[in-house]
Parts: sequence; C-alpha cells; structure tokens
Amino acid sequence: MRIVILSRNPRLYSTKRLLEAAEKRGHEVMVVDHLKCNIEIEKKSPKIFYKGEYLENIDAIIPRIGASVTFYGTAVIRQFEMMKVFSAVSSQALVKSRDKLSSLQILARAGVGLPKTVFTNYTKDVEHVVESVGGAPLILKLLEGTQGLGVVLAETKNAATSVLEAFNGLGARVIAQEFIKEAGGADIRAFVVDGKVIGAMKRQGKDGEFRSNLHRGGNATIIELTDEEEKTALKATKALGLGIAGVDMLQSSKGPLVLEVNSSPGLEGIEVATGKNIAKEIIRYLELNVE
Repeated sequence: MRIVILSRNPRLYSTKRLLEAAEKRGHEVMVVDHLKCNIEIEKKSPKIFYKGEYLENIDAIIPRIGASVTFYGTAVIRQFEMMKVFSAVSSQALVKSRDKLSSLQILARAGVGLPKTVFTNYTKDVEHVVESVGGAPLILKLLEGTQGLGVVLAETKNAATSVLEAFNGLGARVIAQEFIKEAGGADIRAFVVDGKVIGAMKRQGKDGEFRSNLHRGGNATIIELTDEEEKTALKATKALGLGIAGVDMLQSSKGPLVLEVNSSPGLEGIEVATGKNIAKEIIRYLELNVE
C-alpha cells in the first residue's frame, strides 16, 4: 500500500512508530504536513497538491491532527475521502470527538457513563451551576483545552463561583463537572483499534496533582480492564464513529465514567506502559480495510 501519515512533525514518537511499523510490513509511506496541503475542489476531480506535486495513488491515510488545527486538518482528511482514500479516522468522527460539548451529548445519548456535567451560556447564576454538579470540589474545563491545560479544580464553593465569573467575564466557554474523589487523581486510558481494546493503562497524577496527563508529569502502568470498563470504552468509540481512539475513563463508585474520547491518541505512553506494538495494530487495521 501507499500510506500517508498526516503529521506536522516527523520526529514525534507516534509519527516515527507508525512510519517504522508500516515500512516493516512492506508498505510505501510518506509523512505529509497537512497545513502545507493545497486542496483543489472541482466536480468529480478532487486533488491535493503538496510540495510541488499532486498526491496520487494513495491507498490510506493516518491522521495525526493537533487540536489547534482541527479545521484545516479535517478539510484535508475530507479531501482524501473524496479521492476514495481510506482514513484511519474519518473526518466526521474527528469533528465529533473534538467538540467536547457535542461529544458528551452523543455519549450520554448512547448510554455511556459520564461525570455529571453542566454547560451554560455565560449564566449569572453561577451558584446554581456549582450546586448542579454536586457542589465543591468540582472541575472546571475550558472547552478548547487539551492535555490538561485549561482544567481547574475548584475546592470550595467560593473558589468555583469566582473562577466561573472570571471565565464568563473573559467570554471563555467552560463546562463544570463533578469531582470524582474516589478516582484518587488517576484515570484509565483504553486504546481501541477497529472495535477492540488492544491495550490499557492507568495514569496516576504526581503528588498534589489532580490531573493524570503524562504531559503534566503523571506516570502510567499497565492495567487489566474489567468487563464493564471494556464495554464502556467500546461503546464510547462506536458512538463517535472512531476506528482508532484513546478512551479516558475514571473508576468511580458508579462504575466507569468517560472523561474524553481522543481521536489522535499518542502512542508513547501506551506502548511503554503495556509493552505492546500499538503502531503495528494500526497498520493492520489499514490493511484489513483497504483490502
């Protein structure tokens, strides 16, 4: 196959691993910076121009689209789809997963367990928002935040109302979410490929840190999911239409609760924690679908 990895940095761990895995299985691979692609739209003749030539005879693409460039990255994926190229993550699924509010609504409708969440249009009744998620402590998240940025733990009612009023004054979109104390600053990431959980890790935040993101200094260890956790991860992935996903869940007294479904999950943390060749599984997923 001829495979294109859409990535802005060929030196990133995930991009390098996918490149190595594809070449090892005998495929021709190139890394393409999606922001440098020109999209040519014409009736029955969609084209993509990149670095002096048209990208032609491509069998499959693996999007590694950063959250800050979702709009253009999605347009490039959509153009490849118009060219009848298989995408490991569809343009529609990427858009659904990147819209935090919309994705939570889709997951709730599908019957997926979630922490209680409230979103408002800059309401002045911030005290009611706090009460609606069970009071303090609670989590406040910017809708545009990634990798633990834009996430605040408000430990008291006064702190929560002050932060909400400040965000509202700045015109920043924010959601309030109940704090799951029993999770103990840890979460689970289940890595799903083609309707199967192929690896899972537990991420623990460093001392005094409620966020478990590895980018924030957390550590990861391999974990065996319960049946309920596995079912939840698969149901969440299916609801958003994703072929590849990292499903982040909290272990709670109410069962697994989904925090987020990531459509471009990093490979380094999960491969190191589990010792599994996740990149190889992604290439095999392409092979099965292109054939």
